[in-house]
Amino acid sequence: MNIIRGRKKESAEEIEEVLMVREPLLGQQDQQPSSQDDSLPSLLTYLYVGHFLARWGARMWEFSVGLYMISIWPDSLLFAAIYGVVESASTALFGPIVGQWVDRLTYVKVLRLWLAAQNLSFIIAGATVIALVEFSTLKSSNFTAFISLVVLTNISGAVAVLSTLAGTILIEREWVVVISEGRPPEILTNINSIIRRIDLISKLFAPVITGFIISFVSLTASALTLALWNAISVWVEYWLFISVYNGIPALGESSQRRISRLSSSVVGESSSTSQERESLLSNDEGNSALPRKTWLMNIFEWVPWFDAWKVYFQQDVVLPGLALALLYFTVLSFGTLMTAALEWEGVPAFVIGIARGISAMIGIGATFVYPVLQSRISTLRTGLWSIWSQWTFLLVCVASILVHKSLLSAYLLMAGVATSRLGLWTFDLAVIQQMQDHVPESDRCVVGGVQNSLQSTLDLMSYVMGIIISNPKDFWKLILLSFLVSTLAALLYTLYVYLVRKHLFHFEKLFLLIKWLIGSPEDSHSI
Repeated sequence: MNIIRGRKKESAEEIEEVLMVREPLLGQQDQQPSSQDDSLPSLLTYLYVGHFLARWGARMWEFSVGLYMISIWPDSLLFAAIYGVVESASTALFGPIVGQWVDRLTYVKVLRLWLAAQNLSFIIAGATVIALVEFSTLKSSNFTAFISLVVLTNISGAVAVLSTLAGTILIEREWVVVISEGRPPEILTNINSIIRRIDLISKLFAPVITGFIISFVSLTASALTLALWNAISVWVEYWLFISVYNGIPALGESSQRRISRLSSSVVGESSSTSQERESLLSNDEGNSALPRKTWLMNIFEWVPWFDAWKVYFQQDVVLPGLALALLYFTVLSFGTLMTAALEWEGVPAFVIGIARGISAMIGIGATFVYPVLQSRISTLRTGLWSIWSQWTFLLVCVASILVHKSLLSAYLLMAGVATSRLGLWTFDLAVIQQMQDHVPESDRCVVGGVQNSLQSTLDLMSYVMGIIISNPKDFWKLILLSFLVSTLAALLYTLYVYLVRKHLFHFEKLFLLIKWLIGSPEDSHSI
């Protein structure tokens, strides 16, 4: 009971804090409602710039960590795969908890913790990489110190990924939806597209620049650049995001509703707990079935992410979420494993960076294609066409297995992965918008956390396969397995579309087209 009272007191203090911060702005909203629409474009610009700065540092690390690991432990994918397992496992295990945590704190507290944890973790990771590269003899002279630095690098990367997840949920799953509420539907579509475009632009240029630094300067210089970037940009990011929060009253109101909802749920939990105790005391002592059932249920409820997963699987859009998550069980991306494998094949780092940049450019194209397709054929059908488009281009990756010349095979692999990004990112946008449209406000953060956890679980499985199949010569096995899982994802989403629409194609239109094509010249002339 003392814990419940403490949580109630903390929730009340958070509500008071939000009210104190937002009261002047709420008053301004009543007096000058039109001024918000006038300032919205500039505030969205602040949001986009802050998002760019945060994503740039994450993309620098995401690209370079595979090169760091293959440099530290040459001729093996083992260290790269181990890092991938640590990173993915941390998100898989703690992703739902992060989502619940974001849901229970005010927007401002989440913002501060996210930026502090993410940037500090990248600074520490950059410093440990510098130590590992500069003191390469540690592996033979002081193996304990060597392993300690490797472990610290892995932990820092995992913390950075978890804090980045909190920021993703806050901005992409919460703020974007709140800002677009009460506005035309295309506003949400456009903001989603721009947010994803910024992410892909970072994915385009950060690897290219980092690859050139690694190839023409040194690994140490790239790690130093990473640390300095995060040390400087964190202050600008916070100023930009807090300006958006203070400038859009709807964000403060939404934060207040969340804390109020949490306070009400705490009171409800305390009353229901008292009722359960009274009910158990009133039962006959000989009736052991009910206490046993309650005891088992309490064990499950004690697991911190059990409720989050239960909420996730109750959503109508669970099948699209599962299909999107399956696409993370892959090495067919410019991630750690494929980057390390290409490096082993003899592809220079700057070439890998350029290829990854081209891949990101194609992905950026998806952010322009998606709004057009979504407005013409609906979000649901856009997802269907895009996931099968991705599958078609991945056939090039399968063909690369049959080519025996290593460099030609590597370039075919990069080409197949790059071209498939158009379908992948279009599908990603389609699933995200379906979740934004169909998941209730009270479940948005929790569902977002579980979705990222599920994606990381599948990502973790791909790294486990990388540990099992750690010889770069056998990378073709991972390519084939990834393609088969992508096929399963496409079939799963196709099933969802059929269940919703009760059909996949307009066969009557197809028959009319065939009839027109085989019709007489007079008929075709009249048409």
